[in-house]
Amino acid sequence: MDMMDLKEIFDKKNVFAVVGVSRNTEKWGFKVFKMLKDNGYTVYPINPHIDEIEGERCFPSLSALPIRPDVVSIVVPPHVTEEVVKECKLLGVKNVWMQPGSESETAIKFCKVNGINVIYGMCMIMERQKL
Repeated sequence: MDMMDLKEIFDKKNVFAVVGVSRNTEKWGFKVFKMLKDNGYTVYPINPHIDEIEGERCFPSLSALPIRPDVVSIVVPPHVTEEVVKECKLLGVKNVWMQPGSESETAIKFCKVNGINVIYGMCMIMERQKL
C-alpha cells in the first residue's frame, strides 16, 4: 500500500469502525479508536461486551451500525478477524485495516478474493502520523 492509497483511507469524509475497541487505555483497540476520534473522524466503536466508550454508544457488531463504514479497523485475535471480514463482505465494506496481531492469512486471502482492499502489517496510528 503506498502513501497515496493511505491518504485516501485517511480522508476525513470516510466513516470508520473499530472492531475490538476496549475501555483499557493501554490496549490498541482503545488507542486506535481514540486517535481517530481525536483527529476528527466519524468513528463507531464495536465490541459486544461494552455499552459505551468515551461517551460514544458502542455497537455489538458491524451489522448493528446505522450506516456502512468506509473503513473497518480490526483489533481482535486472528480467529475473530476471519469472522469479521465475512461480515464486511456481506455489508459491502470496501476497506479493511488489520492491526498488527489481528491478521491471519485466511482473512487476508478472503479479502483479496472478495475485492476488499486490505491493509495489514502496518499500524494505523503510526501511518496516520506520517501523513
